[in-house]
Amino acid sequence: MRFEGKSALVTGGAGGIGAVLAASLRAEGARVAVSDRDSSGVEADAHLDGDLLDGAFSDALPGQAEAALGGLDMVFNNAGVITRGDITETSDADWSLTMGVNVEAPFRICRAAVPILTARGGGAIVNTSSCWGLRPGANHPLYVMSKAAVASLTQCLGRDHAHQGIRVNAVCPNEVDTPMLRTGFTIRGLDPEKAIDELNASVPVGHIASPQEIVDVMLFLASDDARYMCGALVEVNGGKPVT
Repeated sequence: MRFEGKSALVTGGAGGIGAVLAASLRAEGARVAVSDRDSSGVEADAHLDGDLLDGAFSDALPGQAEAALGGLDMVFNNAGVITRGDITETSDADWSLTMGVNVEAPFRICRAAVPILTARGGGAIVNTSSCWGLRPGANHPLYVMSKAAVASLTQCLGRDHAHQGIRVNAVCPNEVDTPMLRTGFTIRGLDPEKAIDELNASVPVGHIASPQEIVDVMLFLASDDARYMCGALVEVNGGKPVT
């Protein structure tokens, strides 16, 4: 029960990783507020749904979580989108969506959360970057740029706010077996099961990550077990490099 008496905000709470994260936090004693477009199918102590592209919504979210839960100790900027295709195939709408959800929303949420966590005597922020934000892969420039920005934001905040007792770190997964990944295969006309099998064969440990395998690292980063980690970018990739 590492999080007994603690309160957490999870964005992207209805997604493959977010739902597992919310359940795992609650299993270890935390009160959890989840946020998504529709998180009604996720068990949580508070549902704070809305559009992360709305700056006012993102600005207010940490305060809403604090009010709903009676405090706020942990923030998980987990929501994200993946835009595929080389730069000539991307649109202004792709740019606005990717940068709005992946970069601007975490920025706004962190900006609003820092004073709240400071008043509590400290806390933890765990951002979701990507291995692709550290070493770019092919034909995903918007996604790569956005996750590189999250990595940089994490390092900056980890340094700037450590003295306030706020630890800011990021998990950097490679492929994860989520509905979002499978939907991406379907959109491209691929058989999701076959595509997952092919991805599994490309990973040295034998399979792409399950959501729980990513969540376990996120929980570690939020816990006192990681009390000396600030601004860390933790790759969770099963030994598979970005190609």
